[in-house]
Amino acid sequence: MIIKRYSDADESPLFDMMKEEGDDWSDYHGEKGRNKYLKALKSSITYVIYEDDILCGYARCREDDGFGVYVYDLLVRKSYRGRQLGKMLMEQVCKDFPDQPVYVMSDVDPYYEKLGFQREGSIFIVKI
Repeated sequence: MIIKRYSDADESPLFDMMKEEGDDWSDYHGEKGRNKYLKALKSSITYVIYEDDILCGYARCREDDGFGVYVYDLLVRKSYRGRQLGKMLMEQVCKDFPDQPVYVMSDVDPYYEKLGFQREGSIFIVKI
């Protein structure tokens, strides 16, 4: 497995993986969201994980000027789940930002609880 920073060469494999996930990720890979998400990828710190030439997963986060790193997206290809790839991606974020707290913005709480991460607060929608 190789973890590296996202580049333009990863665009097609990443969007293909999202499409395999179905409607849950259509806001990102769909006709209306793709260009917005490409912009988000370019302004984020995004890691991809590969086995040979297969993109197996990714994590997208942003750094808040020393106040913390926020992970917005974490996805592992279905056929690669259960192999600790999500945990490896999270460990890479922590390794690259050793002096900052790392937070996850998630609606998949049981996954992060299983990894032993501590819940800290909540998120509220202010405007839709």
